[in-house]
Amino acid sequence: MVYNKIILLFLIIYVTNLSAFNIDDFVDKNKCDQIIDKQVFKICYSYEHKGALAVWYDLDAKLVDHVNIKKRFSFYNEKTIPMKYRTKKKDYTRSGFDRGHLANDASFDYDKKVLRKTYTMANIIPQAPKVNRYTWIKAERYERQMASKLGTVTVINLVNYQKPLNTIKNSISIPTSFTKVLYNNEANFSRCLKYENIKDIEVKKDKLKQHNINCLNLL
Repeated sequence: MVYNKIILLFLIIYVTNLSAFNIDDFVDKNKCDQIIDKQVFKICYSYEHKGALAVWYDLDAKLVDHVNIKKRFSFYNEKTIPMKYRTKKKDYTRSGFDRGHLANDASFDYDKKVLRKTYTMANIIPQAPKVNRYTWIKAERYERQMASKLGTVTVINLVNYQKPLNTIKNSISIPTSFTKVLYNNEANFSRCLKYENIKDIEVKKDKLKQHNINCLNLL
């Protein structure tokens, strides 16, 4: 009987620990050539890819969707990155890919100075137009909904690259897919969504549940 109770306690502790996540569970900071701290979000930047490996932040229900500034800023070069590893707005011109936000502007449009931070080119990756405009945007909207519902939510956007790499101008790597990790440990909530970075996709019937993956498989 005592033995069974010990096993049961162990299982409860094990399951509880599995459901409690933190940034380091998903972001290997040793792979970041540079961590760029924009105060409201952080970027794990890769010199090899000239783009982010991950961007993470916390959303607060008191801020999200409470102002909704309409103005959008121009993209700007991230001066903290050494010149030879920086990307520029013009690198994307006629590339066939959108300038895709990782920390999306709509989640930070409660303050002009904060909103402008999302327009650093360090926060931008080559994203297939239909993914950027029709499918990934649903995951961005969902993160704000969950922040409003739960009070806060932690968001980690992971960028996946596979070799052989395809690139656009200035040797900027094109990601093969993106993963959005959402969690609130106090509410025992977590959800992970994966999107392939493919140009020719069906968007009309796209649903969030089609992109569900097991968060534990990312650990």
